[in-house]
Amino acid sequence: MCRLFGLHAGRTAATATFWLLDAPDNLSEQSRRNPDGTGVGVFGPDGNPVLRKQPMAAWKDAEFATGARELTGTTFLAHVRYATTGAIDVRNTHPFLQDGRLFAHNGTVEGIDLLDARIADLGVSELVAGQSDSERVGAIIAGEIRSAGGDVGTGLRNGLRWLAAEVPIFALNILLCTATDFWALRCPDTHELYLLDRSDPARHSRFDMRSSRIRAHSDDLNSVASVLLASEPMDTDPGWTELAPGELVHVDADLRITRELLLPDPPRHRLRIADLSGAAADAQRAN
Repeated sequence: MCRLFGLHAGRTAATATFWLLDAPDNLSEQSRRNPDGTGVGVFGPDGNPVLRKQPMAAWKDAEFATGARELTGTTFLAHVRYATTGAIDVRNTHPFLQDGRLFAHNGTVEGIDLLDARIADLGVSELVAGQSDSERVGAIIAGEIRSAGGDVGTGLRNGLRWLAAEVPIFALNILLCTATDFWALRCPDTHELYLLDRSDPARHSRFDMRSSRIRAHSDDLNSVASVLLASEPMDTDPGWTELAPGELVHVDADLRITRELLLPDPPRHRLRIADLSGAAADAQRAN
């Protein structure tokens, strides 16, 4: 499965350092399957997005994969990709920048023809540059946001409801952010997704987060409030809470957290691991 990490620092731009593959031994044969791409995006102090991402075909650039990236901004989104659909190519590497928003997905969505038809109906075909299901999911959400007059919350809900009703879904865990707001969805219960509210940083340990793939460190966030979203708890803080299947989370510029059960039922065309192709199944099982 892919790895997701989201960070919202509120209205104060903070500096954080990311290692998207924590150490060279992450590329060793100890891993069940090496990732196919890494990427991190941030909305900087000026409110503009910055993307740093690279496919990792044949692991020819271990320095990029394991090197530190220091970024400053209000919202951050990091992703480690295990390819299920599309070539190992920068166009298929997350996060995606679509209509000024950053988007990343963990899971598999099938029915590319259905996705493409919906994208055409919404008039957003120009948002799709690669072959991945994930970029198409993001484009459908972006198209629904356009149809809602730019209302991100309404468009996101409409897009997610359409996806859950119309296309085969194995997992649809997503992160979407602007400079001021963050949204996350877990659907269904296939993969985990967690939230940590550090709005009172004095009650938490220092900000040095590690998962099986991603590490994030920040001296600023030892004293600046933040909210984190991740595929797995990244430290021993007991405040990590798991999103319920079908739950949508919104974090606004003041770090107020809203949680709602958007999709109370599993996707109408739910896929199981046995329904996936060999490559897709391997990617969803990967470390």
